[in-house]
Amino acid sequence: MDAATQHTFIGRKDVKAEPTREHAWLQKLAGNWEAEMECVMGPDQPPMKSKGLESVRSIGGLWTVGEGKGDAPDGTPVMSIMTLGYDPQRQRFVGTFIASMMTHMWRYEGMLEGDTLTLDTEGPAFDGEPGKMTRYQDIISFKNDDHRVLTSRMLGDDGTWTEFMSADYRRK
Repeated sequence: MDAATQHTFIGRKDVKAEPTREHAWLQKLAGNWEAEMECVMGPDQPPMKSKGLESVRSIGGLWTVGEGKGDAPDGTPVMSIMTLGYDPQRQRFVGTFIASMMTHMWRYEGMLEGDTLTLDTEGPAFDGEPGKMTRYQDIISFKNDDHRVLTSRMLGDDGTWTEFMSADYRRK
């Protein structure tokens, strides 16, 4: 799109995005949060715990950007960024997740049911087989306005979901 077309597009009132109830739900994420996480890295591994902070800001009432900082279960510093929005044309939540300890960009697409947002994505399989991908879900559920839980699970070869991470976020 050239600059003249872009300027015309941005100035048109008939294409201005108006927040929906789904966008309003996302705005509940805005704020500063403390997180306590528990992660299981394999069936024979004990749960590993870690803590972190997340700051989530709104972009125009349509998107959220969450910036996380903390330590991995092994003590390594970790930074992450999660973007979330809602696409009314597709009637799906969309977003991304990146973190300093991985090279894969997770692309989300999801649905809201009540106060629970289930985000589907695909990423490298845990078994370490090069190039093998599997399905994952990140599930965000509000317990109240100041407490939310994020759980991550993966789809196994046998067709069952296995939870491997849970994080409790409490508003600061």
